[in-house]
Amino acid sequence: MEYKKIGFVGLGLIGGSIAKAVRRYYPDCEIAAFDKNRETLALAVQEGTIHTACSSIDENFRGCSYIFLCTPVAYNAAYLAQLKDLAGKDCILTDVGSVKTSIHEEVIALDMEENFIGGHPMAGSEKSGFSNAKAHLIENAYYVLTPSAKVDREKVETYKSFIRSLKALPIVLDYREHDFITGTISHLPHIIAATLVNFVHDTDTEDELMKALAAGGFKDITRIASSSPVMWQQVCLKNKDNISRILGNYIESLQKAKISVDAGNETALYSLFESSRDYRDSMPNSSAGPIKKQFALYCDIIDEAGGIATIATILASNNINIKNIGIVHNREFEEGVLRIEFYQEAACTKAAALLQKYRYIVYEV
Repeated sequence: MEYKKIGFVGLGLIGGSIAKAVRRYYPDCEIAAFDKNRETLALAVQEGTIHTACSSIDENFRGCSYIFLCTPVAYNAAYLAQLKDLAGKDCILTDVGSVKTSIHEEVIALDMEENFIGGHPMAGSEKSGFSNAKAHLIENAYYVLTPSAKVDREKVETYKSFIRSLKALPIVLDYREHDFITGTISHLPHIIAATLVNFVHDTDTEDELMKALAAGGFKDITRIASSSPVMWQQVCLKNKDNISRILGNYIESLQKAKISVDAGNETALYSLFESSRDYRDSMPNSSAGPIKKQFALYCDIIDEAGGIATIATILASNNINIKNIGIVHNREFEEGVLRIEFYQEAACTKAAALLQKYRYIVYEV
């Protein structure tokens, strides 16, 4: 299917990456974009990603097949009202936020349900901005769609096909279910990581021995604490009911763990760690074992036949053993499409240098 025109409100990391993907797979499609940062718009035009740089939400957005809202969660709702009179009956408005309930409620209040399909590409980076956007950022990443109750089912199927054509993996969920799921597997881990890091900071010795010894495994499991404070502040405010309930349940599980520790309950403690190990090991692309420093790197790779085999051959021909290799489908916490794990740190370091020599973009953990 041909798409004559697509609009973007916000050209940050996600918006910019989707725009670049559209440009790659639909080179004849006109792209109009608004961003508060004029330098971003200028760069996007210079690179050929967009055709029209908009200084406001104006007539340039009329006639779009899709309009992506790619600003922070708190601002997307405000832009909806401005787009109401510009979106034709066949136009689909969508967003890329990690919280869906608030924007769906705004869509209902504005009577725009027939034109809205929520979206959440589960890909990202600790870096932000259009300068870090990549056309393949969402390749092989899960892309959750949350259709409004009144949107035509045929439009949902067409949009699923469009997202699939950008090489992402669309999944349809109710927006309330989405917020509970992401609250558990994404929002809660960010809070845990942030509070754990702050706990170490607040209880560290005067000579900061905890900080010095926290390298490796501790830094691996708290890496997401380095994410944007502004973004996660907004996420917590917008999904506060779910997060509060999930936190309450999690605190109960911590209290149960404390009771087991206090009582010296060997069976309960063993069961705690055994069940968590077994469940984690059953997750795709996960590695077994206790918390320890992982010798892994992430590598950008284009979705084409033989891509993984080529990398494996390069490493094998240089006597580098791979412990685990696989596509990262949920990249909210990682950079890079391909994750490669090694047995020794030296092998990981050697592999990174070697892949960079072959002009692969490599991110080391």
